[in-house]
Amino acid sequence: MTESVFTPEGYIRPAVLLAAYRRGLFPMAMDDPGEIGWFSPDPRGIISLDEFHIPHGLKRILRHCPFEVRINQAFSEVMAGCADRESTWISREIIKSYEKLHELGYAHSVECWQDGVLCGGLYGVAIQGAFFGESMFSRVTEASKIALVHLVKRLKERRFLLLDTQWTTEHLDRFGAREIPRHEYLAQLQKALLVSTSFV
Repeated sequence: MTESVFTPEGYIRPAVLLAAYRRGLFPMAMDDPGEIGWFSPDPRGIISLDEFHIPHGLKRILRHCPFEVRINQAFSEVMAGCADRESTWISREIIKSYEKLHELGYAHSVECWQDGVLCGGLYGVAIQGAFFGESMFSRVTEASKIALVHLVKRLKERRFLLLDTQWTTEHLDRFGAREIPRHEYLAQLQKALLVSTSFV
């Protein structure tokens, strides 16, 4: 770990992290404890907000949504849920770094609750008109998917231009995720960073 990137408390300096996002980079923990790698995939995964697709089966569930959807009520718990898997890139340093961004108003969570229990959700970083999705998790079937639907609804309402998914997955493909060349992603990112809006 270098002093210029990390604080003495062991998290990535917020200014460094935000500058990286603005350049199309994001961090992930590596195999060696305390080591962080920086990534800018080519191609890059995005979900076009105008082309977002809700699978037919999920539409039926949404008519009688079994969850209460909340924003930023349990950010740390959402990160812990995303990290709770056999193999994860969400290390202690990563958690501290995004908790600090959350305190500063840049990192946000969308959560699904049922009877007062957190059932799933997602988190990411919002800068101007760009939202950088980081991870999602479910403890109850469809919870993360419903959180994603509510995320997209919020981004559209607040005039965001870009929803970055980093990579595509079979899970995200069902919602219209696609890959674009890095140069195209960076052009979209620059346009999104000119938009004046707020996630909350």
